[in-house]
Amino acid sequence: MSLRRVLLNPLWLVLSLPLYIGGRLLSALSIGPLGVCAGIAVLLVCCVVIPLTVRSHTIRIPALANLLTWVGVLSMGIFSSLFVFTLLRDLVLLGAHLLLSPEQAASMIAPSARWTLALTAFVTLAGLLTARRRPKVVEVDIPVTGLPEALHGFSIVQISDVHVGPTIRRGFVETIVALVNGLQADLIAVTGDLVDGSVQQLSSHTAPLAELTARHGAYFVTGNHEYYSGERAWTAEIRRLGLRVLKNEHVVLNHNGASLVLAGVTDLSAHHFDAGQQSDPAAALRGSPADAGAKILLAHQPNSAAGAAGAGFDVQISGHTHGGQFWPWNFFVRFFQPFTGGLYRLKNLWVYVSRGTGYWGPPNRFGVRSEITRIRLIAATA
Repeated sequence: MSLRRVLLNPLWLVLSLPLYIGGRLLSALSIGPLGVCAGIAVLLVCCVVIPLTVRSHTIRIPALANLLTWVGVLSMGIFSSLFVFTLLRDLVLLGAHLLLSPEQAASMIAPSARWTLALTAFVTLAGLLTARRRPKVVEVDIPVTGLPEALHGFSIVQISDVHVGPTIRRGFVETIVALVNGLQADLIAVTGDLVDGSVQQLSSHTAPLAELTARHGAYFVTGNHEYYSGERAWTAEIRRLGLRVLKNEHVVLNHNGASLVLAGVTDLSAHHFDAGQQSDPAAALRGSPADAGAKILLAHQPNSAAGAAGAGFDVQISGHTHGGQFWPWNFFVRFFQPFTGGLYRLKNLWVYVSRGTGYWGPPNRFGVRSEITRIRLIAATA
């Protein structure tokens, strides 16, 4: 095996994180060498459990599978926060050693270790409680130039990135459906990453989506996780539930005598899974009426915006980013996604990015609340 492959082996990550965190924190506490070794062993076990969660559905004992899943996803979130706080602690201690006397710096070692553990526990618990709460309803008005009076106030309720899977099940989906239907939208948009798992595993949990109701119906576009989970089977299942799946195509809606074009594209990564599903905003709009009162694009990833602006859309509605999902990643996600959460302007295109209705991986939404979005089209005043 080459040196490069050895150094890039994921085993190093599994071993290095617990050793770094345990060595830096536990050694600062009054638990002795045996306690430090025991703590590192627990961290190692949790680190090993994390990748096993993706195979938990193969365990035939439901209670054991559920326990393994929750231990894995909670460990993922704990490790994330614990690593960040340990790193920050080391930076603080480095500064203390440079700026303070040796005695003052040494006096900070044990208290800072306890604070690191306490802050990790707080972020994990608070993030868990926030993630498991019902999503908040976010109201957004988008001004569209030349919008006909008949379309003023046209409402679109968006859900995105629900990630029905190991820890998001039927009850959560039922709550979402009830909230969405209560908003009495003109149209419902589901902008991808609905599932994490196969149709066979999850169809009973996505079944409540058949109850979604809106004047002009419910529409769906694929996200990257649909392709991880068997996109063809999920497309068929989502259609069976009564949602219209838009794949580089559009529909023309008549609303109070005015026409609105609603288009949808496949996920930006779709061509890696199926060469025939290359995401194409221009193709999605081709053949639509030039005099439509508004042209709306549903696209899972915000990075579709450049193509959408070039194609002539007025509004793009996206998800994908989760708004970073939880601290501190909500500050880092903007380095990878120029549009991370909220309303943005790109040339003549408005881009709205949902922070997500569910969560992926760790059940943690510390600092970033999940949302159901009600978008209203209004006439631009200038």
